[in-house]
Amino acid sequence: MTLQIDQHLAQLILSLQAGAMQQMGKTVNPATGKPDRDMEVAKYTIDIIAMLETKMRGTLTSDEGRFISSVLTDLRLNFVDESGKGA
Repeated sequence: MTLQIDQHLAQLILSLQAGAMQQMGKTVNPATGKPDRDMEVAKYTIDIIAMLETKMRGTLTSDEGRFISSVLTDLRLNFVDESGKGA
């Protein structure tokens, strides 16, 4: 079965997801080799993906909708996990 996901959209969402994971300190900054943590910026990035999902509602294929929803769920769970760890 072939998924109906526009590759440009997938690349955009995956790029934002990678940025948010780095901003939460879940992955290392490739420039420094160390994790950076800025939860305010991570929240902003997650909010951008949610805004895109809302603005595109009705134009996404069911696969695209599930894909974005899955990315948002993963990011939100990671955000809560990191928020519980403090600074």
